[in-house]
Amino acid sequence: MEWIWYFVASAGAGIGTGLAGLSAATVMVPILIVLCPSFSRANGAYQATAIALASDILGSAVTTYTYAKNRNIDLRRGWLMLVCILLMCTVGSYAAYIVGNVVLGNFTLFLTFFIGIRFLIKPDTSRENHKEKGVKLDWKGILISLFFGLTIGFGTGFVGTGGGMMMLIVFTAFLGMELKTAVGTSTFIMTFTALIASVSHILIHPAILLEKWNVMLVCIITATVFSLISARFANRVKNRTVGLVTGFVLTILGAAMLILNYRDLLLSIDLVNQILHCIGILAAYILPCLMILLPIRFLTKIPSFIFRKLLHIVAVTCVSLMLLTAKSWQGAALTSILIAAAVYPILVLLENEPWYEKLFVQKKPGEIKKSLLLLFFMFAVVIFIAWGLFGKPLIAAAAILMWGAGDAAAALIGIPYGKHKIQCRICDGKKSWEGSLAMMFVSFIFGLLLMLSHEITISGALLSSLIGAVFGAFTEMVTPSEYDTITVPFVIMAVLLLLL
Repeated sequence: MEWIWYFVASAGAGIGTGLAGLSAATVMVPILIVLCPSFSRANGAYQATAIALASDILGSAVTTYTYAKNRNIDLRRGWLMLVCILLMCTVGSYAAYIVGNVVLGNFTLFLTFFIGIRFLIKPDTSRENHKEKGVKLDWKGILISLFFGLTIGFGTGFVGTGGGMMMLIVFTAFLGMELKTAVGTSTFIMTFTALIASVSHILIHPAILLEKWNVMLVCIITATVFSLISARFANRVKNRTVGLVTGFVLTILGAAMLILNYRDLLLSIDLVNQILHCIGILAAYILPCLMILLPIRFLTKIPSFIFRKLLHIVAVTCVSLMLLTAKSWQGAALTSILIAAAVYPILVLLENEPWYEKLFVQKKPGEIKKSLLLLFFMFAVVIFIAWGLFGKPLIAAAAILMWGAGDAAAALIGIPYGKHKIQCRICDGKKSWEGSLAMMFVSFIFGLLLMLSHEITISGALLSSLIGAVFGAFTEMVTPSEYDTITVPFVIMAVLLLLL
């Protein structure tokens, strides 16, 4: 039976690589560690990542060849990412061996699911005004490439992902590549990173070759064949079609693997009670807020941007409160996911109602439902990383609260009073010094108050709140507005995890 799952895992990995430049580990590792008993033993997840990386080598190579034939590779904007990733992937590989199965396996399960959701929300990841192939990196592009290249390189070795999905997001969202060009460039880089990371895994744990050589051979051949087929398909259809197919497959796969992996926990009465407790906390907070905000919206002439930020503040503070009172990270994270899953279809049904636009003040059609879905899934990921992996719920709450309060302050001050635009190469020219300073100050105050209320020393609270606020404000300054919901809380969380 395991051999069937080996085929399914490697075929899915090849399809993901060919369609969207995803690394084999995104699909292969969750299936191997959940459905194959031989990978559930000590170092099983580490062996699974090594096999996935080995499968990535030829799979990425044939995908690169297909995209290159269609002139969909741009190394003038990808060379720096290549260098950084190559430097860091061996370091990440050694760290993964030390950490072991629990962190590695759980991370890949959640990664698969959230990547799928991300593609369903936005199937076409390229900008409307993407840059032409061969344009040199500017200073902003260099800084972005250095930051993400080093972090993706470490993650390549640590998680065994090859970095394809993360590179795809960076190339399209931050460096302006068209989707197919980004896929071709990322698979070119993955060919080399997968080779180095795979060799590193095998040298660190040679038993992989001795115990799993036959599994590795089957997976490499199957993944390569399906990579070639799916790459040819992707180069003949529209970007949106590629994104939707990838999102659908990964979401279903990730959800199925999570359910199988956590089936005992999901069926436990204790978890149900925890979720109901979290929902009760949210309802007790949100309902009175709505009773105040709705009359304000419909009976006063409050400016639209102020009302939007009031809704934003309610969402952020209610989740922070839920986090601080929740009994486990599973209950808090699942509550966030359930809210997104329940509210999204309701908004889809109501978005054509005449009062909908006045209530939510959308910048463009469909913005509110997509923003809500992204927001609550971001909450779930922050909770999982800060609390689930590192056991620090306070940091999860602080990252969300500091970002949310600071982001609201940036808009409330920056829009009416932001007269001095930030003019530098790494900024988009839309942010103001007034708004950024307001964000930094408010983030600092909220972080400080939260930490002091939880027995953090005064010096520790001052230092961590200040540094977190500075990094958060800088990240918000250089990140395009549609992506700061993701980048800012994660940067603040990373800073606080290093300091506390």
